[in-house]
Amino acid sequence: MSDHSSVHAEREAEGSLVEDLKGYHHNALYLIVAIVMIFLTLVLALQPLYLSRVLGLARENAGFVNANIQAITELVDLLFVGYLGYISDRIGRIPLIVYGFLLAGITALLSPFDRQVSAMIGVNVLVIFYVVRVLMSLGGTLIWPQIATLTGDYTRQEDRPLLLANVGFMMAFGVTIVYAVFMQLPEQIGVTPTMCLAGVFALIGAWLAKRLLVEMIQPKMVDRSFPFRDVWNLVKREQGLRLSFLSAFTARNDMVIVGLFLMTWFVYFSDMLEKTSHEQAASRAGLVIGLLGLVVLISIPIWGRVTARIGRVPAIVIGLLISGIGFASMGLILNPFSWGIVIPVIIIGVGQAGCVLVPQTLALDLAPEEIRGSVLGVFNTVGCFGVIFFLQVGGILFDWLGPTTPFIFMGIINLALFVYALSVMKVPHKGRKVSQDLDLSSI
Repeated sequence: MSDHSSVHAEREAEGSLVEDLKGYHHNALYLIVAIVMIFLTLVLALQPLYLSRVLGLARENAGFVNANIQAITELVDLLFVGYLGYISDRIGRIPLIVYGFLLAGITALLSPFDRQVSAMIGVNVLVIFYVVRVLMSLGGTLIWPQIATLTGDYTRQEDRPLLLANVGFMMAFGVTIVYAVFMQLPEQIGVTPTMCLAGVFALIGAWLAKRLLVEMIQPKMVDRSFPFRDVWNLVKREQGLRLSFLSAFTARNDMVIVGLFLMTWFVYFSDMLEKTSHEQAASRAGLVIGLLGLVVLISIPIWGRVTARIGRVPAIVIGLLISGIGFASMGLILNPFSWGIVIPVIIIGVGQAGCVLVPQTLALDLAPEEIRGSVLGVFNTVGCFGVIFFLQVGGILFDWLGPTTPFIFMGIINLALFVYALSVMKVPHKGRKVSQDLDLSSI
């Protein structure tokens, strides 16, 4: 059978399974996406405030410690995320999602007891917090890549941009709810109860995933190692896949950079303001980051339609350009409490929506169904490398050169990748196997 015929046969088989899905299956997926984003974002957003108010971390080490904790969690994720994608091809996506929610929820509920555990075993409380955050992050690693792969399972290539836009919309909705609503709670009920709320959401996610999600693949319990050669040959053949991986290197950490460093900037800048507490600063930062989430929320459906209309690679080009300009313009802001910060935040939000949605769409398009989880595992592994790199560099820049430098650095990298994406767009004859069937001349 020719490559062209095999692609059509694969798509027909995939389409027949997708057609069996009901509307409530998609709605269940969207709900669980929102819940996992609420958990992941709330834990990250609370971290600077928790370290400052509960554990007493000083300003001098704030950038490094916050970035270092996140980088260590990403390093642990890096060890597992690729292999977990392969495991999901073997046993299915849903068991990993359920166990991930359980691990994340239990450890989040135990995190308020850091000091007691520290005193009991005689270890520095920061070490205990590091361990707890690693376990919470590992739970997220079990969940999120499988959610992304399951989204690919639930869609066909023709309708994938719009359905992934719906998933992206719920991602942004979860992020926006956290910063606009839940980050107002520490000032009202305290930091520790708010951290416990994150654990409750994770346990609810485990119950919903077990009850409502359906598996779209036949798990293949065979003795086969990770398909490195298959994935490597695919990456060598498809220039579009290489672009999607590079975009994952920068795009996955965009919200981490904004959420962590902007929150840290607000919290510790408040020390210069006599009448502003750390809780009030975190609340103000939550509103600003919530605005960014709202912009992403509004932009993602538009990006879905733009991607379906002009193609994946041109959409990536536009997203990288907008995102790069937004991050670089943060260098013009001196006071995070000034209203001028709204302009670059809005620009970042518009660009971020495209940079998160479109590369994943392109990767799912180019990934064969039988190794889809493995390809997405590599995609997420590259994203982990990006998070570690930008967090470590950003933490050092934050402490040594000032709070805006992590954003400026991110802008420079996005603009450099924009130039590369332009070169990919100008070579339409490469990576065309999927695009010939989809009439996506940009790939």
